[in-house]
Amino acid sequence: MNTKMSKKKKIFLAVDIIMIILLVALDQFTKYLACEYLQDKPAIPLIKGILELNFLKNSGAAFGMLQNQKVFFILVAVLILFIIAYVLFRMPDDKKYNIMHILLVMIASGAAGNMIDRIRQDYVVDFIYFVIINFPIFNVADIYVTVSTFLFVILFLFYYKENDFSFLSFKQQKKYREIK
Repeated sequence: MNTKMSKKKKIFLAVDIIMIILLVALDQFTKYLACEYLQDKPAIPLIKGILELNFLKNSGAAFGMLQNQKVFFILVAVLILFIIAYVLFRMPDDKKYNIMHILLVMIASGAAGNMIDRIRQDYVVDFIYFVIINFPIFNVADIYVTVSTFLFVILFLFYYKENDFSFLSFKQQKKYREIK
């Protein structure tokens, strides 16, 4: 089996890692600002009656589900990060997959950003609140995950075909070894 990685592939993976670091840093910086300027203070309306900054310590998942399940959330985040790393490593360096690289990097960044909060302080800092629809308070990492997952599903349904994911198949690897 040819284990040599192309220069283009190495560049893709290096850019992926740099982007994850930058996106996690942005998420952590916004959470730092939320702790500094929003904690123990009244909500700050950005657009009256529509959008406000409102500090919340969230020890659960979206919509307040699974409160105080720190170990479970960390394990899920680690699993997601390993799966994404595997997919990024196996993904062909074809132009067709550029958008998938971006989306997976965004999902990994969101998972890592919230995991860091859970490890450091047992809760996730949320601070963005859509008042008009009473949507649960969320953060930048949540935006990464939600928007990227939505776009990934759209691409999966309408752009990529089933055989575009053959690079993930274990059968393909086994067949390749048998041929050799």
